[in-house]
Amino acid sequence: MALHVMDEANRCLQCKVPQCQKGCPINTNIPTAIRLLKENKLDEAGRMLFENNPLTTVCSLVCNHEKQCEGHCVLGRKGAPVHFSTIENYISSTYANKMVAGPKPSNGMRVAIIGSGPAGITIAIILARYGYKVTIFEGKDKIGGVLRYGIPEFRLPKSVLDDIEYRHLELKGIQVRPNTRIGGAIGIDDLFRDGYKAIFIGTGVWQPNALHIKGETFGNVHFGINYLNNPDSYKLGKKVIVIGAGNAAMDVARTAIRKGVEDLTCVSITKEVAASQYEFSYAQLEGVKFLYNLKPVEIVDEGVILREVEESEDGTLTDIPGTDKLYEADSIIVSISQGPQNTIVNTTNGLKATSRGLLEADETGHTSRPGIFASGDVVNGARTVVEAVAHSKVVAESMHEYMQSLAKDEQ
Repeated sequence: MALHVMDEANRCLQCKVPQCQKGCPINTNIPTAIRLLKENKLDEAGRMLFENNPLTTVCSLVCNHEKQCEGHCVLGRKGAPVHFSTIENYISSTYANKMVAGPKPSNGMRVAIIGSGPAGITIAIILARYGYKVTIFEGKDKIGGVLRYGIPEFRLPKSVLDDIEYRHLELKGIQVRPNTRIGGAIGIDDLFRDGYKAIFIGTGVWQPNALHIKGETFGNVHFGINYLNNPDSYKLGKKVIVIGAGNAAMDVARTAIRKGVEDLTCVSITKEVAASQYEFSYAQLEGVKFLYNLKPVEIVDEGVILREVEESEDGTLTDIPGTDKLYEADSIIVSISQGPQNTIVNTTNGLKATSRGLLEADETGHTSRPGIFASGDVVNGARTVVEAVAHSKVVAESMHEYMQSLAKDEQ
């Protein structure tokens, strides 16, 4: 490990009002976890972390720590913060090997989870703790959603997800139906027919946002989310331009470099990248170049035509006429976020969506149709993993309350 875990733990001041915990979207009790570790109570610390955040091993690797827990650490004001990410990863990955308990006794009620991304996995685990018989319907061949198909191996090893599938799903009696898209051969109404008392929709956002400029359909153009899904199926050439400069664009760029691209440039429409400073600095270290205040206006066989934009203090962007210039590239990758696919909405009566195609749901996950709940990116748009987990904990409790009310009515 880059940082010795106990050295970091010993730096913790055990603040009475821990700012690190305030900075964590899921309110992880960081001081207590560190104190338990120092008292040689690693199992107790691990149990606490997993009970609060079923995806603690994942979050220790992929969270934007510099803006969350570590970014709020008081030691960071004058020096280096306590790197809780390293401590959390050590505790959670070590304790995970001891999680061998089987499923809880069944309460006789069946629940369906559509999508096995961060939101779906979280809700499945929490409801299984209550004894619900949980079935996950996953459109791809393996669980994980964006964790597996949208985050590169070098940031989140697939072995972490395989361990979650074994310890949190298989051992707990949660069943998974891979390669099964709801809205095709099986619909929402089929699930209710078969006795599912509640249905959770967490299908994520897999529809790439397009630039809508001339040339975007050419064979040398690809979408970032599609590329991350299976990088080995692409032949990009030696010189690549990525349109976009968020964290997803950094993942695309750093993956392409690892796959043999020799010359890679990310284009940011603003004067600063949207990615976190950590991701930006890693990309720079690995040889990614950056262009700023440029917007794509047309894609051609030889590359992309970019136009300079002027950025005012309030963030308004204005095109500068006469500045169009061809930037040569073998391939162009568009990575400007993504939106939802609307198969379920189109095939389900009474399910409302916003103008952006996102599912309408209240703060506790209730959609416009009783018994159907939703959270995660399909409701809020692309967000962070820990935000999806935090909201899904609320939705899981809401689903539990709903199904228990049904049980009382049946009595």
